[in-house]
Amino acid sequence: MKSFCRKYGHALPVLLFGAAYLIGFALLENRGQTDYRVVHMAIDDFIPFCEIFVVPYLLWFFYVPAVLIYLFFRDRKGYRDNAVFLCTGMAVFLVVSALCPNVQHLRLEEFPRDNVFTRLIGLLWKADTPTNLFPSIHVYNSLGAHLAVMHSETLSKNKRIRIGSLVLCVSVILSTMLIKQHSAFDVLTAFLMAAIQHAAVYSYDPAAVRRLLTRRQGVGRIRKRPGMG
Repeated sequence: MKSFCRKYGHALPVLLFGAAYLIGFALLENRGQTDYRVVHMAIDDFIPFCEIFVVPYLLWFFYVPAVLIYLFFRDRKGYRDNAVFLCTGMAVFLVVSALCPNVQHLRLEEFPRDNVFTRLIGLLWKADTPTNLFPSIHVYNSLGAHLAVMHSETLSKNKRIRIGSLVLCVSVILSTMLIKQHSAFDVLTAFLMAAIQHAAVYSYDPAAVRRLLTRRQGVGRIRKRPGMG
């Protein structure tokens, strides 16, 4: 059991957070009557409806977990960084949704065509309310998955994986607007949060900060010696 915990124990925090996130999201989705702020940008009115993009939108549910699971087994540091990136953003999303209830009115009253893609979107719209939109977790987590691929020592060496991840990431981001699930505002705020998190998770080097602080403390002690300066 101890060996199992040492080998796979790093999955527990993510599993616990995932359960807490699903509960929190369900509570927000079913909180009843409240004052919702309408999310809309002028550009939303010029974005066409393209039902085929429901495919990459649904692939997101496999894309993000696939990257995280691969890193879990093959790259513990990459897994930890990706988990921190995803969980932090999703926690911020819950807080924003709780403090600033929001809704969009972009969904079509009726589909211009009847095909398998519009039927899938119809099922999606029934299961997912047009509330709690920004920052878009579909966009944010897609960026997180692709950044994890690019920072992975193994995945980043495979050109096909890098390109495939980029294509899927971009497709998912476009899909959120093209199937009228999100406003451009949701996408922009997701990019902003991802940029901040990327700097915090991948650019921040704790060891370098400790070395800098130690060096400054050493300089401070030298300056305080009697007879110096």
